[in-house]
Amino acid sequence: MEQFQEKGRTLVIRMPKELDHHTTGQIPGIADRMIGEKNIQRIEFDFRDTGFMDSSGIGVIMGRYRKIYMLGGEVCAVHTSERIRKILTMSGVTKIMQIYEEEK
Repeated sequence: MEQFQEKGRTLVIRMPKELDHHTTGQIPGIADRMIGEKNIQRIEFDFRDTGFMDSSGIGVIMGRYRKIYMLGGEVCAVHTSERIRKILTMSGVTKIMQIYEEEK
């Protein structure tokens, strides 16, 4: 599966195995370009492969949230492990983002 997949007006971003400053590099630029070009209204962060995430991953989510929120859209997370859910909760991201077990 591609890292970026368009489903109607939803952009699914498959997060890498380890989400840190080394692996987040291209995600913001590509996602932001697709939001602008494809009229994206919803971003779904797919964590099925992710075992580790640091503050860089939180930064990627927050940055896309700010961008999509200004357009009246929303962000969510799917396939989160217990560890990733804990990181998202402790960082406060769950206040702005729903977490689903499966894709919506």
